[in-house]
Amino acid sequence: MELLTFLIDFILHVDKHLEVFVQNYGAWVYALLFLIVFVETGVVVMPFLPGDSLLFVVGALAGAGLLNFPLAVAVLLAAAVLGDQCNYSIGRYFGPKVFQWEDSRFFNKRAFQRAHDFYETYGGITIILARFMPFLRTFVPFVGGVAEMSRVKFTLYNIVGAVIWVLGICTAGYFLGSLPWVKANLDKIIWAMILIPGLVVIYGSWKAHRQSRSS
Repeated sequence: MELLTFLIDFILHVDKHLEVFVQNYGAWVYALLFLIVFVETGVVVMPFLPGDSLLFVVGALAGAGLLNFPLAVAVLLAAAVLGDQCNYSIGRYFGPKVFQWEDSRFFNKRAFQRAHDFYETYGGITIILARFMPFLRTFVPFVGGVAEMSRVKFTLYNIVGAVIWVLGICTAGYFLGSLPWVKANLDKIIWAMILIPGLVVIYGSWKAHRQSRSS
């Protein structure tokens, strides 16, 4: 229970926790940043860790001189790319086993074949856009592996998506994080970066479920 409380507090006040960590442990913060992003993108059971808000705060701290911006971006890029590769590899490992299952209440071969076809056709843009969506960011690489999307294609879009995601949000934090209004409302910005994409994902899932039931 204490761990859950700490995680919630860390997610909602990631700026304060990172600042304290930098003051107490210095350069070890880069290892912490790598670990958070790698686990959030690379381990299917950890979709709730901070992503977008973390990148923005890292940019803001770099703008304030507490972090080295190029080093932080390089570490986060490595974590994002390797995390997705790990997640994809896990899905790829289980994919062949999944496709051998018989149809049942919990599994439909046609659905998984459609997922495979979808990822071969639209997987690239899906991987890039999912970078900006909590939860989807964690599950899309795994499903891409299960659906047996080609590794070369996945790796290409994985790298492109990671660069856009990490560099884009960190740069926004670097230039906007020092603005008085942003500093005064950073907690609200963090809430918005968590809730808005989350609501978009929930609405999209609800709409897709509704359409599948009516078809």
